Amino acid sequence: MGWIPNARPGNAGGVGNTLEDLLGIEENNLPIPNAAEWELKAQRKNTSSLTTLFHTEPSPRAIKFVPEIFLKLYGWPHRHAGKRYPEDEKSFRQTISGNGYSDRGFAVILDFDNRRIQISFDADKVAPKHYDWLRHVEQRAGSGELNPQPYWGFDDLAYKAGTKLLNCFYVQAEVKRFQGLEYFRYNDVKLLRKFSFARFLAEIKSGNIYVDIDARTGHNHGTKFRMRQNCIANLYEEAIQII
Repeated sequence: MGWIPNARPGNAGGVGNTLEDLLGIEENNLPIPNAAEWELKAQRKNTSSLTTLFHTEPSPRAIKFVPEIFLKLYGWPHRHAGKRYPEDEKSFRQTISGNGYSDRGFAVILDFDNRRIQISFDADKVAPKHYDWLRHVEQRAGSGELNPQPYWGFDDLAYKAGTKLLNCFYVQAEVKRFQGLEYFRYNDVKLLRKFSFARFLAEIKSGNIYVDIDARTGHNHGTKFRMRQNCIANLYEEAIQII
């Protein structure tokens, strides 16, 4: 079809939404593949944006860890506090890796003894530019490890990931703008089969998969597992270039 206009102008997910519209796939937020037994992932080429694999909140879920612990004890003033949002609006946004600590001292840890993925906090790893924030954290929560630590059990996460990502079409599109409109050309398609949870864990350890937390006082945008572009094939035992 060549160049196709973005069906959702201004939407960062327009490349995927446009493709789903063309394929007749209704948009939904259900935790299942969005094309029957196949997940469809679409992304712009040559972008630094991460691919969202799935959403899942950490345990212990009963205490609503992100809004009740991260946001209240480790949050910082939202950049739009007092403008778009109330003056006391807080934010907690972190993209956390498994091969190093963020500049606010957070990391993803693989705990094979207890068979879980957990988030760790180390005050010694906080960058100097965040020392003012760290002083507030020490007053509210102390400078020690998170207690309790948020985590995802291997078995639960393997089921979640395996159900959502069992088989996948990964589609990339070139992008151009013309007369103020954005257009996509879908010209790279990979067929991916047989998701491997062992490979999933290896990609976390290598730093290709991140835990992305995005919450503010008025809304928790959800916790996501996200992956570097062009790495998603590493999660599968079979990868076939279709286009």
